[in-house]
Amino acid sequence: MKAYLGIDIGTYESKGALLDAEGQVLANAARPHRMIVPQPGWAEHRAEEDWWGDFASISQELIARSGLAPGDIKAVGASGVGPCVLPVDPDGAPLCNAILYGVDTRAAREIEDLNAAIGEPTLFERCGNALTSQSTGPKILWLKRHRPEVYARAHKFLNSTSFLVHRLTGRFVVDHYTAANASPLYDAGALAWTADLAPDIVSLERMPELAWSTEIAGGVTARAAAQTGLAEGTPVIVGTIDAAAEAVSVGVLAPGQMMLMYGTTIFTVLVAASRARDARLWWAPWLFPGQHAALAGLATSGALTHWFRDQLAPEGNMSALAAEATTSPPGARGLVFLPYFSGERTPIYDPQAKGLWFGLNLTHTRADLYRALLEGIGFATRHVLETYAEAGLAPASIFAVGGGVRNKVWLQATSDIIEREQTSLKSNLGAAYGDAFLAALALGDVNANEIGRWNPPEARILPNADLGPLYDRRYAIFRELYVRNRDLMAQLDA
Repeated sequence: MKAYLGIDIGTYESKGALLDAEGQVLANAARPHRMIVPQPGWAEHRAEEDWWGDFASISQELIARSGLAPGDIKAVGASGVGPCVLPVDPDGAPLCNAILYGVDTRAAREIEDLNAAIGEPTLFERCGNALTSQSTGPKILWLKRHRPEVYARAHKFLNSTSFLVHRLTGRFVVDHYTAANASPLYDAGALAWTADLAPDIVSLERMPELAWSTEIAGGVTARAAAQTGLAEGTPVIVGTIDAAAEAVSVGVLAPGQMMLMYGTTIFTVLVAASRARDARLWWAPWLFPGQHAALAGLATSGALTHWFRDQLAPEGNMSALAAEATTSPPGARGLVFLPYFSGERTPIYDPQAKGLWFGLNLTHTRADLYRALLEGIGFATRHVLETYAEAGLAPASIFAVGGGVRNKVWLQATSDIIEREQTSLKSNLGAAYGDAFLAALALGDVNANEIGRWNPPEARILPNADLGPLYDRRYAIFRELYVRNRDLMAQLDA
């Protein structure tokens, strides 16, 4: 029997799936973990426990639950949160907690200094991206300045997926899609590391090798086999960041197709025919040579729903909160919410932006607060989609995926607010499903177009045209709230 293993490390949870040659799920499993917030603007994971520990335990559980022999698993694909920065020693052991993606805004000063030294136009032209909290180059520079002992000991600077692949195969390697987030260390034209823009950040031999996502990084080592239950020698692909694997899982492969991921953050991936040239969006080579991706992401989305439950509804769960939100009408009885609890990424790029409920009175209920929160994320999503349109990259189709898809209030409110149809798929396993498909693709056991057969469309979420005028008015207030309060938000950090 042929089977393919995919495991994804998310911000709050890791998921894994074993798929057969027809894309059927033989077994799936999940492990929760925490996002560590040592102080405002910081976000971290423990790589040993949260990344490798989850991977190894999920792999063992899936093999046991499926009843497969380890040799039945023909290839392994891994993905994880990103872009991250993890310094490791020559053996691949972590030297500190991993610094997470754009939700971690600690390197704001380093971004300012690099922009001033290199020049924003030069950075954008050479790297394909403006420097933001999503960029890993400034975070490596932050380590050099603020954790010099860690920086000095670091043999390599990895991300989540490259850490897992090293644990599995012993090779330090990263895919181009992930590497493109390492501005100013990645050259968009050459598709290669570069040191000429900022030679003082790090020497390039301390960065992992570059490869494409479906290249085989190596085989599972004896040590990794003992820890994961996999057969020694099983091929492991280079893999990618979770959002890209999630896009693959819903069939986002052709120009104009967009994934809208309802995860810890809202993240969008649009496959494009050419390099995106709008500084408000991120660019990356897509997973295959000759293709491009235009990307955007909010700083907090699903993380807000977790925060709301933990702080305001500790006796309940997500399903109960979603049901409660249905008792509040569209528009949340006049409440407007800014979701900037960890600053904001695209398109405003403001690490000092703050969260806000606006319009509160004594009649409002917890249901109103929660619906307003979901709608506020929807307004921020609309802002992102408008940015794509202004860049000439309006999506032809939108595929919804991620744990938040189970929240029907959130899903429907988003379609109503963005005034676009969304398509959900039969399998909502997300990145782990995409990882397994990429593993099968790497072996030549499937072609890219077969993802539509593996994971066909299940439902269409249509916008309610009657709500258009209401949400247009609320959206205008949403946009103006940030503009009018931006300076006050910054003063809070002064």
